[in-house]
Formats: sequence, C-alpha cells, structure tokens
Amino acid sequence: MCGDEQMIWGVIPAAGVGSRMKSNCPKQYLTLKSSKSLESTVIETSVQSIFGKVSGVVVAVSEQDSYWAKLEWRGVSDEQRTRLHSVHGGAERADSVLNALIYLLDTSKLGAENDWVLVHDAARPCLTAKDLNSLIKQLEGSAVGGILAAPLNDTIKRTAPSMSGVESGMSEIIETVERSGLWRALTPQMFRLGMLRRALEKCKAEGVVVTDDAQAIEKLGYSPIVVEGSATNIKITNPGDISVAENIVQAQRV
Repeated sequence: MCGDEQMIWGVIPAAGVGSRMKSNCPKQYLTLKSSKSLESTVIETSVQSIFGKVSGVVVAVSEQDSYWAKLEWRGVSDEQRTRLHSVHGGAERADSVLNALIYLLDTSKLGAENDWVLVHDAARPCLTAKDLNSLIKQLEGSAVGGILAAPLNDTIKRTAPSMSGVESGMSEIIETVERSGLWRALTPQMFRLGMLRRALEKCKAEGVVVTDDAQAIEKLGYSPIVVEGSATNIKITNPGDISVAENIVQAQRV
C-alpha cells in the first residue's frame, strides 16, 4: 500500500525481441545465474524484484511469444501466481504499457484511477530493494510521480549523425555536452494509473513515440520527480551484459 491506502500495481513491458543480443530467444528469457546454484530467466528475476511491493503484476508479452507460458517461477507460491497476469503487448514499449494499464482499469477492473503503477523493464534484473523502497517512500505524497535515475558521471560526447564510419563503430565528435543536470533514466517509474494511461493515449493519438513513461507524463505538462538510484540497475542490451548482471545480482545476495 502507499499513501492513503492506494494500491500499487506492477507493469512489465516484455514484448520486445532484443535483436542486439544476437541470441536464439528474446533477451528477457535468457538464463541468469543469480547464485552459484540458482538459475532463473532475466524476466523472472526482474518481476520478482518488485513483487513484494505490489498487489499484482501485469506482463505484456508478444502474441507470438512461446516462452512465457513455460516459465517455472521457482520460489513463487501458488498465491503469488494468482497475482501474476499477462496481456498481449504492442509494436512499441508504450503500446505494451498502455495495454497493461487498460487491463488493470477496464478488463479486470482490479485497478483504480488513483492507484500507483510501477513500470519496470523486463531486462532490468538488478534492481535493489533499497532503491525500490526509496522510490516508493519519496513519491508517496507526490501528485505526479517520478522515476529512478542515475547521474551521468562520464564526459559526454555528441557525434555527427551520419558518418561513413558509423557502420564500423566509428564516428566523429562534434561537441562535448555539459553533463551537469543530466541523468540516466532507470526503472521502475512510478505514476498514477489513470494519469499514465491518459498520457500514453495522448502520445499515441498524436503519433508521438516515447521511450519511457516519464516522457509521456511530460507531454501532459507535468514534471516528474527524479529519485537517485544505483548505477548497477543496468538494462541488459548487449551480449556482455548477461555476465555483468549475474555478477551484480550475485553480489547483492551475498
């Protein structure tokens, strides 16, 4: 629960294929060794990282997904499984999130307009309980909501948008970007269920493609809050990220 007893729901968009991983299955279904003796998929680890704080989780999967129904969910009780729901995702991440919100508000009627929703990436298995608790605690009195984010510490370079060497992994620097005030957006992102639905529907109607939920809220004219989170909350994108995520998760469980 949060604030004056509004429910908190979890939404996991998981309809992507993760082509940059160059694997034989979508990246969210790759095996992640979370300890020396325990293995689970990336998505199972990501879902379970928020499960203890929500009344239920809605996962948006591709209509062609042949992996979701085969997950074993070790360590998840029968009661918990009744709080795990799935819907068909969409072409874009925002479409998948919107489908999950519609399920909560209209199809199942489990959720209410003023409930909170935690939207978490399927490929972010390294979320810590400390960061999740901090996000919920700091946003419980907010009228808008906000996101976990990590400040940029590296020097940031902007390169030419189209150079002959791009395909080979090379491009030319055109400027150094001032990094003060720049943050790397993480998940979960926490907003009111009804407000986020309206924001995503507005973007869809106007043909605006948004890459995270905060961007959609910004399009409504609101300013989400940034809550500092750990830089280890990485998103698995490239082949080498799996081993990095395994090391992080194993260290968290020591």
